[in-house]
Amino acid sequence: MKISGFTFIRNALEFDYPVTQSIKSILPICDEFIVNVGDSNDGTIELIESINDPKIKIITTKWNDLLRTKGFVYGQQKTIAHYSCTGDWAFYLEGDEVVHEDDLPKIYDAMRRNLDNPEVEALVFDYLHFYGNHTTYLESPAWYRRAPRIIRNTIRTYAPDGLFFVVLDSNKKGRYPKAALADATIYHYGWARQERHMNMKSMSVQRYWNKAHKEISYGDIDPAILKEFKGTHPAAIKDWLPEVPSSLELNPCYRLSMRDRRQRVKMLVERFTGLDLSKKHFKIVAA
Repeated sequence: MKISGFTFIRNALEFDYPVTQSIKSILPICDEFIVNVGDSNDGTIELIESINDPKIKIITTKWNDLLRTKGFVYGQQKTIAHYSCTGDWAFYLEGDEVVHEDDLPKIYDAMRRNLDNPEVEALVFDYLHFYGNHTTYLESPAWYRRAPRIIRNTIRTYAPDGLFFVVLDSNKKGRYPKAALADATIYHYGWARQERHMNMKSMSVQRYWNKAHKEISYGDIDPAILKEFKGTHPAAIKDWLPEVPSSLELNPCYRLSMRDRRQRVKMLVERFTGLDLSKKHFKIVAA
């Protein structure tokens, strides 16, 4: 069984992506790791080269700034990296996602166990979305609780960001992948970076979705969805995290939006029914 890791990244230093920590977190179980480095102005390619591991294979690309609808440029750049993978499985991580070393044996076993089952096209991970700092995370159906991050490499997909959409025919009709559980967690640190870096990133990203940047303030959030993290962080991320967590100061004048109110209703329904009302871009077909 051969395992390929892959990602795409651009301006990692400018936007404070823990991308080397992300790559290193799964490198022990990968036979190769494809990194698509977009044209950057901050030394991103030198950062990736500093990992200095023979498993790393770097592709360089120039982003098409004319692609400003539905995040198509992200789907394009992810696909370039994915289609360069040569393994049986392709393990995708975004530049702010990290895996705990304790989960690596379980992930490897899930790939081995499902290798000869063609019904399983992907493996799905649980998610921890850190917010404002690395001691607070979000628990709400508005924030995806599970997502596929390993895809069978015979499956060809397209979709922006972390989504996978399986191509069925030349007309690009498709569906979300059939999946099994990886029994592991992705630690998502994108919203744990400093607020100024998050706003810089947002200003860059929103244009590719044909959206205007809206200033982000971490304090403007429904406190009902904030939870204290009491676990341990992956060893790979330790050098990126500050020694003392930044404080998360909530805005006492923040008024719940209609979206917040809808999510509170969903949370009540979940509490009384046991249902999970978060979005699922996959179909579970095996445990």
